[in-house]
Amino acid sequence: MATAISAALVSCGGPKQDTSNEQQSYAEDYEALANQYAKVTLTSNISHLSANEKEMLGYLFEAGRIMDDIFWTENFGDGKEEFLNNIEDPNARKFAEINYGPWDQLDGLRSFIPCYGEMPAGAGFYPTDMTKEEFEAWENPDKTSLYTLVRRDENGQLHTVWFHEAYKEQIEKAAELLMKASDLAGDKEFAEYLKLRAQALLTDDYFESDMAWMNVRNNNIDFVIGPIENYVDALYGYKAAHESFILIKDLDWSAKLARYAALLPELQTKLPVPDEYKQEKPGTDADLAVYDVVFYGGDCNMGSKTIAINLPNDERVQLQKGTRKLQLKNAMQAKFDQIVVPISNVLMTEESRPNIKFDAFFANVMFHEVAHGLGIKNTLNGQGTVRHTLKEQYSAIEEAKADILGLFLVTKLSEMGEYTNTTLEENYTTFMAGIFRSVRFGAASAHGKANMLTFNFLESQGAFTRNAEGLYSINFPMMKVAVEKLGGEILKAQGDGNYEFVKEWIARDGVIRPVLQSDLDKVNSLGIPKDIWYEMGMEFLEER
Repeated sequence: MATAISAALVSCGGPKQDTSNEQQSYAEDYEALANQYAKVTLTSNISHLSANEKEMLGYLFEAGRIMDDIFWTENFGDGKEEFLNNIEDPNARKFAEINYGPWDQLDGLRSFIPCYGEMPAGAGFYPTDMTKEEFEAWENPDKTSLYTLVRRDENGQLHTVWFHEAYKEQIEKAAELLMKASDLAGDKEFAEYLKLRAQALLTDDYFESDMAWMNVRNNNIDFVIGPIENYVDALYGYKAAHESFILIKDLDWSAKLARYAALLPELQTKLPVPDEYKQEKPGTDADLAVYDVVFYGGDCNMGSKTIAINLPNDERVQLQKGTRKLQLKNAMQAKFDQIVVPISNVLMTEESRPNIKFDAFFANVMFHEVAHGLGIKNTLNGQGTVRHTLKEQYSAIEEAKADILGLFLVTKLSEMGEYTNTTLEENYTTFMAGIFRSVRFGAASAHGKANMLTFNFLESQGAFTRNAEGLYSINFPMMKVAVEKLGGEILKAQGDGNYEFVKEWIARDGVIRPVLQSDLDKVNSLGIPKDIWYEMGMEFLEER
């Protein structure tokens, strides 16, 4: 295995003939590392699509792959092909492709290729030698934009470069493909969105295309593309990373969920927090829909895979029109079958296991996305948006909010008689099993920190118990009380814009403690996959 290590190191500046036992042992783990991800083929029935729509899919796949290439640069830097081609071990290469670089996304961003050090906190968005003091003293109105890179000029001074300038050739090609796709779209709102999104890529002004996307309702195909989430920027949480999804609508399931969107304003009034923290009114034009996902590219495809989408992120759009909450049913089913059920068989009591249901898992994820649109977007003290005030802590606390308020919403809707698909016992138990799945991602990610914040709070409130055999069960009355209490505390922290409080809370409780770690080690020792990776492309779509 020493040969594989040497080959892997070429892109770091040449082969390093280190064949120590430590290095060899780590190399021998590449197969085990790669096997942490279970293979899933992304497919969907496209027999109901028109000839034009099927042709359009080809353009969307091509544009999506461009976003994938741009994201490689943002996360790893230049030299993707050289980096991958110099890895001879096929399992090491596969693992590098899953992680978009040499840092393990599910293990605290540890470098799994020995010559690479820590991943820069700001990824490829900032100069690696830039200090926070330098950045904060620098006066530049575009430095906190989601859509700029920070670079040094020939004199070593900081300056910004818009994404559409930094990735000019790729962006122009992607925009051209979207215009071609627009001409083939069977739905006029979707066609208009594609045209505006093409323009947005060329200008880094996404507002109009986000607003147009909110009008897309009668589509058979959907397409998410552009710089969207800011998880990769762990330095400030300012910069958005490029990604793309191609989605085929599940018309039957979407119809079942449509009525929940109309309940958002009423649900906002029921949040467990004083009135001033829920004074904002969410848009009433929100959309709940179900899709088969047939392509992931870029940020959303790295490490753990997204199973639901809640967009747009722009607070202006959310307040005016709401969000669209898209459930990726085939990806969700794959994670439930291959990860959630096996974990629950190891960590939940025998009496609890019958409550682990896919419909409950689906509902918990769906209402997690609904919960993102609730609460407060602007701080009460005039500091600005919650996102900007809480800086790099925002993503974790926002994910924790969505986790716990999603469960709160299921509870309230059940009490209202609006949600009857599952029992609360099934939702609460499946939620617990879902935490075990998610915390295996590690506490380095925003989702990992959020899950640990929730887990540790629920434990402190007696919402669940762990018996002498290390098996968990839910205390249902205490769980209900704890869910409401945690939801209120998070909403208040966001509305107050209390950066230091949130930072200290996440540092203290957003961690995996020893007892849980021993339980996760037990799960990991059994070879249960941590996540999934995708085989995808036009060739895997079906007509049946």
